[in-house]
Formats: sequence, C-alpha cells, structure tokens
Amino acid sequence: MSSLDQSHDHAREHDPFYDELHATPEFAELRRKFRSFVFPTTVAFLAWYLLYVVMSNWATDFMSKELVGNINVALVFGLLQFLTTFVIAWLYARFMNRNVDPLARDLERRYEDRTGGAA
Repeated sequence: MSSLDQSHDHAREHDPFYDELHATPEFAELRRKFRSFVFPTTVAFLAWYLLYVVMSNWATDFMSKELVGNINVALVFGLLQFLTTFVIAWLYARFMNRNVDPLARDLERRYEDRTGGAA
C-alpha cells in the first residue's frame, strides 16, 4: 500500500461523513449481507476440511479403499477440496456482485458526492 493510499485511509477514518455513512441502515445492510454469506460458508468449508482430516486419520480403511485403479477415496476427497475452493470463490463473486456491490457502490457514490471525490 502506498503512502498516498494510507493517507486516504487515515483521512477517511476521521471524516465525520464517513462515520455518518457507517451508521446508516444501508451500511448495516451491507455488512449483514456480507456476513450472511461469509460466515456460514466459512463454517461449512472448515467442517468439510475437518471431515477430510478426521477421516484420513481415523478411518484409514475407508479412505484407502480403491475406487478405480490406484484412485482411492482419500485422493477423491483431496481433489474435492480443490473443487470446493473454486466453487466457493465463484459463488462468493456471484453473491457479492448481485447483493453487496450495488450497496457498496451506492455508499461510495454518496461519500464521493459529499466529499468531492476524495475517496
């Protein structure tokens, strides 16, 4: 982060209008929508990852079961971890574009209109 970016962030932290925007129902809605996706998704992914670790440690017979040739359940679980990561990233981008970004753009526009584009 450049010193110019840091000075803008520092100025925004002490701008009274920024504090006003932070207290608006729109900002609360923005945070609520963000959290409604991020928190459950994070918990679900961590549970899925923990299942993989637990199964690898305590269900070795099941995880070593060969499905096709040398491909076993553990390998499939491991590859599904990668797939899950990409699916979550895609869902996150889609959710944010539809639900959060319009609110964020509106708040940013209001801030820039009020402060003369200092954002």
